[in-house]
Amino acid sequence: MLDIRFVRENPDAVKENIKKKFQDDKLPLVDEVIELDAKLRAAIQEADELRSNRKKLSKQVGALMGQAKKDPSKAAEAEAVKAQVTAQAARLAELEAMESELQDKVRTIMMTIPQMIDPSVPIGPDDSANVEVARFGEPVVPDYEIPYHTQIMESFNGIDLDSAGRVAGNGFYYLMGDIARLHEAVIAYARDFMIGKGFTYCIPPFMIRGNVVTGVMSFAEMDAMMYKIEGEDLYLIGTSEHSMIGKFIDQIVPESSLPQTLTSYSPCFRKEKGAHGIEERGVYRIHQFEKQEMVVVCRPEESMDWYEKMWRYSVELFRSLEVPVRQLECCSGDLADLKVKSCDIEAWSPRQKKYFEVCSCSNLGDAQARRLKIRVRGEDGKLYLAHTLNNTVVAPPRMLIAFLENHLQADGTVTIPKVLQPYMGGTEVLVPKK
Repeated sequence: MLDIRFVRENPDAVKENIKKKFQDDKLPLVDEVIELDAKLRAAIQEADELRSNRKKLSKQVGALMGQAKKDPSKAAEAEAVKAQVTAQAARLAELEAMESELQDKVRTIMMTIPQMIDPSVPIGPDDSANVEVARFGEPVVPDYEIPYHTQIMESFNGIDLDSAGRVAGNGFYYLMGDIARLHEAVIAYARDFMIGKGFTYCIPPFMIRGNVVTGVMSFAEMDAMMYKIEGEDLYLIGTSEHSMIGKFIDQIVPESSLPQTLTSYSPCFRKEKGAHGIEERGVYRIHQFEKQEMVVVCRPEESMDWYEKMWRYSVELFRSLEVPVRQLECCSGDLADLKVKSCDIEAWSPRQKKYFEVCSCSNLGDAQARRLKIRVRGEDGKLYLAHTLNNTVVAPPRMLIAFLENHLQADGTVTIPKVLQPYMGGTEVLVPKK
C-alpha cells in the first residue's frame, strides 16, 4: 500500500505505474482518492478548530454564568454562548462521522492501488512476458519414457488419490511409504539448509485473523486463495509467510535487531479456483500441501540485496538435489499488487521437456509493513517502515514432481542424492514395488 502523501504529490507517476501493470480500470481511483483525501483533511482541520474553539467558549460560558449572579443581564449572553457551544458540538459530531467514513473510503482505495514496481521489472501484460534470466544445471531428456508423476508414485505404492477423493474430494491426496518418507526428507533437508544460512527455524500459527490477511495480501489474492473458518474471524493460511509477517503486526522493531531472517514450516491451504490442464493435476495444484518458507524483515536499503540472496538460496538448494532450474523474472502484469519485484525459480521437467514453477521470491517493499504498521526505530530515535520479503524454500508435493522426474532411472528406480541420504536412513536408491 502506498503512502497517501506520495499519491498526492506524484499522481502522474502512480498512474503510469498502474498503466505498466495493465490495470487501466484503476486509473480513476487516483483522482478519486486525492479528492477524498482533500475532503478528509479539510474535515480534520475544521474539527480541530471546533475543538479548540469549544474550550474557549466553555471557559467564556463559565465566566458569564459567574458574572450573571451579580449582573442578571449577563445571563442572556451566557445562554447565547451556550447555544453556540451546542451548535458547534453538533457540527463536531457530524465532522467526526464524516472523518470515519472518509478514512474508510481512502483506505479501501489505497489498498487497491498497486505498489510502485522497481524500475528493473520487465513490462508485460501477463506471465507470457516473463523473462528468463539464467539457467543452472543442464536440462536432460533421457532416452527412455518418463511417466506422469502420479504413475511414478503409484509404482512405489506411494499415493492414493481415490481414497483422498472419497474422504475430502478433489485436490487432496494420501502419500505413503517411500514417497511419504521422501516428502518429509525434503522438508527436513530444506529446514536444515536454511538454518545453515543463519535463518531461525519457526513453526507459526496455521490460522490468522482477518486484519492480518488484509495486511499481507491484496483483496483479489484473498478471494482466490483463502479458506475462512465459519463463524470466526480466522482464516487458514495459504503460506506460512502470512503468519510470519503477521508476527510483527503493530510492532516497533529496534533497528539493531534487523535483519530478521526466519524459515518456517507449515501446511498450506488454498482454494485454487478455476479449471486446470492435465499437467496441473495429480499433486501439482492442490488444496492442501506442506512448505518450507523463508521470510526476511529488514531495512529498506537492504531489501534488494536480500532479494538476490534469497532466490539464489533456492537455486543452490535445488542444485544440491541435482535438479536443473532456471530463474524467470516476473513482468509487471504478473506481479501481485503488493509486490515491488518478483521472480520464479522453475525446475526442469524431462517429461514435459520444459520448466515449471517451484519457488517464488518476492520483495514487497514497505507495502505489508504499512498495512500492518511494522515500524523500525532507528538509532536516531526516528520511526520508519520495514521492508518485507518472502521466498519458497521447497513445497514438496510440487518439488517431488521435479525430483522424481529428474532422478528416475530406466528400470523405474529413483536415485537419492548424497545430501538427502541421511534423511532417508542412508537409502541410496528407491526400488519400485510394481
